[in-house]
Amino acid sequence: MPSLLQRWPATRDALNDRVARSAVGHWFRLEGCGHPLERPGSRFTTEIRAGLVTFASVVYIVALNPSIVSSTGGPCVAAPGVNRATDEAYQICVQEVRQEYIIVTAALSTLATGLIGIFANMPLALSTGLGVNSYFASIVGQYGVGGSVTYGQACGAVFVEGLLFFFLSLIGLRQWLARLMPRSLTISVSVAIGLFLALIGLGPAGLGVVGGDYIDLVGLGGCLPEFQDANGYCESHVLRSPKMWVGIFVGGIFTALLSIYRVRGAFLWPILLVAIISWPRSTPVTLFPHTATGDAAFDFFKQVARWTPLDKLGPQNIDWSGFGNGQVWIALITFLYVDALDTTGTMTAMSRAAGLYNEVAGDFEGSTPAFLADSGCISIGALMGSSPCTAFVESAAGIAEGGRTGITACTTAFCFFLTLFFAPIFSSIPSWATGSTLVIVGSLMAANARTINWDYAGDAIPAFVTIVLVPFTYNIAYGIIGGACTFIILHNVPKMLGRIHPSLLPPGHDTIKEPYSLGMTLSSGGNGLSGWRAFVPPWLRKALSGERHFWKQTDEEIRSTLEGRRITDARTQARASQAAREREEMRATMTQGPQEGGAFKDHDLEAGLRNVRSRNAPQQQSQAQHDEIEKLRDEEEPASPDASSKGE
Repeated sequence: MPSLLQRWPATRDALNDRVARSAVGHWFRLEGCGHPLERPGSRFTTEIRAGLVTFASVVYIVALNPSIVSSTGGPCVAAPGVNRATDEAYQICVQEVRQEYIIVTAALSTLATGLIGIFANMPLALSTGLGVNSYFASIVGQYGVGGSVTYGQACGAVFVEGLLFFFLSLIGLRQWLARLMPRSLTISVSVAIGLFLALIGLGPAGLGVVGGDYIDLVGLGGCLPEFQDANGYCESHVLRSPKMWVGIFVGGIFTALLSIYRVRGAFLWPILLVAIISWPRSTPVTLFPHTATGDAAFDFFKQVARWTPLDKLGPQNIDWSGFGNGQVWIALITFLYVDALDTTGTMTAMSRAAGLYNEVAGDFEGSTPAFLADSGCISIGALMGSSPCTAFVESAAGIAEGGRTGITACTTAFCFFLTLFFAPIFSSIPSWATGSTLVIVGSLMAANARTINWDYAGDAIPAFVTIVLVPFTYNIAYGIIGGACTFIILHNVPKMLGRIHPSLLPPGHDTIKEPYSLGMTLSSGGNGLSGWRAFVPPWLRKALSGERHFWKQTDEEIRSTLEGRRITDARTQARASQAAREREEMRATMTQGPQEGGAFKDHDLEAGLRNVRSRNAPQQQSQAQHDEIEKLRDEEEPASPDASSKGE
């Protein structure tokens, strides 16, 4: 009789087929459900596993966000004339606020992630954003002292920001912002997020490999606590932390090996293994050292299940009269543009990674309900005293595991729901357990860099500015702003010079440069619409036209989406095939041996590169460019008949 393990593949396939044919499978468009827009490669069990991986990658926010936001003191008020640091009653209040923020963070994550999974069918996790919660804490100030606004005013600004975002998403303006970005910039955002993830994974919030030196900002870390100064920077003995090495080898090398062999759950199992290794006390890698902080954390961990009522946090804390303060409006505008660029860029990059981005329409499937879910939860979170909600870049871990539908998000939301009752367990996954996973996922996202148009500086430089600014400023929005400003300058200055005289246009402006104009963003991907009809989302166009079932997709919209999928897939495969051909031909060129015997010379490698590029040029450029390349190659490589014959 076959064992359970031997029967599992057949059982799994039967379960996947049964769920795909059910109403659940049809709603989430699993492969085999019969829906015209079913997601290729989506399987129920794969989606569940991907959701667990996503949760394991983002669960740290349940512990990290409360520590950041509670640093403001929240609604706690110290006695007049008493130092807050020595006011025991005030410190107890802050500790209670921090515990309540664990519940708030888990509840908001459950709601937001569940909504985007059910209604937008996106494999994304939403929670309180790290960058924006740091800004929230900074404007209120440490324990409410030194900030530009009060805690209640900050919550009011977040609430209004959510309402504004909801309206902008409803009329399609937020989706238009996604279409407004040029293709190379859109791709560069995903690459930049990959580097950002790697930096987070290597930094103090992950493995702690870097971030141990305040002089060069990213100096080596990983030292033991006794070799750190008062600010946590390493004074000596870097790279000696056992926790760091456990995270590197068990969480990183082991994950990479499982990925090489394509083991299912390659990201999940190492995270769980490192967490289990880190839970016992009296070990060099314990999460609970024998200190006051470690004892408190271990006491909380031992409770396993616990419910904390919200006594201090809630809508009663919002100060609605604060909008007479000009600093509140500055905070509101800052929240607005940071969230607009950060969340929109993250959702676009994640949809591209999941194969849900339509290059023809310049949008991704389910964009309107996704943006509505995000903006609605921003206002709901403000009522609970939370900073704005945003899409998490760590969702890429679940997408890399195979997540393609909202089932991934629903699984993550269910896990967040469990943290409401098991917060002591789920908030005890150490940062070094997920650090290596973030680095590996970052490497997967950085692979998109090969599809950027590096041949034209006007496209390449803005993309590179975006890529470097995101990790170095530790802010996705700043990278997008820097890249967009650079693109505007490099795109419009040559155009204005060309109007003076065509000879002032730079070489390749009409042939190598990617086509882009503002008018292109005001036309909706190949459906023949223009003006305001292309600007607003499809459901709103149908509602304004008097259609009764305006929320349902028409046959024409389904055909347009399928066509967009086919074109996007064809372009993606063409880029991958081109890269594969270049690798194969370079490998063949290098294995032919040097031209004059001995070691390879630089000009041998350059000739090989010219050969590879020129062979692929006809597939990308016009016939006139191809003829010019052939002529130049004949002049530069007269002594290489083999190369010439290959190029024909």
